[in-house]
Amino acid sequence: MIEARGVVKRFGPRAVLRGIDLRIESGETLVIIGGSGCGKSTFLKCVIGLHSPTEGSVVVDGADVAKLKTEAEVADYRRRFGYLFQEGALFDSLTVAENISFGLRYLTDVPPAKHRRIASDCLALVGLKDVEDFKPAELSGGMKKRVALARAIAAQPSYILYDEPTTGLDPIMSDVINDLILDLQRQLKVTAIVVTHDMKSAYKVGTRIAMFHDGVVQDHGTPDHFKTTKNPYVRQFVDGLSKGPIQMRIKEFEGVEA
Repeated sequence: MIEARGVVKRFGPRAVLRGIDLRIESGETLVIIGGSGCGKSTFLKCVIGLHSPTEGSVVVDGADVAKLKTEAEVADYRRRFGYLFQEGALFDSLTVAENISFGLRYLTDVPPAKHRRIASDCLALVGLKDVEDFKPAELSGGMKKRVALARAIAAQPSYILYDEPTTGLDPIMSDVINDLILDLQRQLKVTAIVVTHDMKSAYKVGTRIAMFHDGVVQDHGTPDHFKTTKNPYVRQFVDGLSKGPIQMRIKEFEGVEA
């Protein structure tokens, strides 16, 4: 279980998160939507411990992330997580198998002799085989995403954080990734947070959806709630409208010097 309590994150004078309150139950998939710069990825980094909240707390399985002090405590905490980066973030100089086993080498006590077998098993889970010795440059965009997802699950995490998992993919491959997210949730029983702009993906994979705007949770609920809500912020974002309260909020700053 992940619980964010009044999370504020400032970078200098700028507050990206202004008081996030969210609870993600074990086994569910929470999808976070919202415009660019609204704090979605910053929130993920607070959850995994790459950022510390300026105010408030992130509590995972009863542990307050900000109160982890030693390197050993932080390393033990991060072992619970798999992270799918927006662009995959594969190491160009490493093979597919080496990329997948990277976390095994540094975060676990799994013997190196077992790394390749684990890499092959994880590739099978994401629908790939016989690519262990390829380099990332030899893979398509969809294959890179799947290899990155295989790496995220290699250390058997309890939580997976997905940062824009379908960005840059065609509609068919995007749906393949969505199916993989659902399959992994069913097979591995993981708890997941998915950050996306893709509403088709959000509706398909999400147990619940939360919309961030202006550093707070503007609305949250089931996919059915987001399909029918009259909340003007949600309707503007979900329907892709150029006019609405989000645009009006932007106009308030026009002509104001930085």
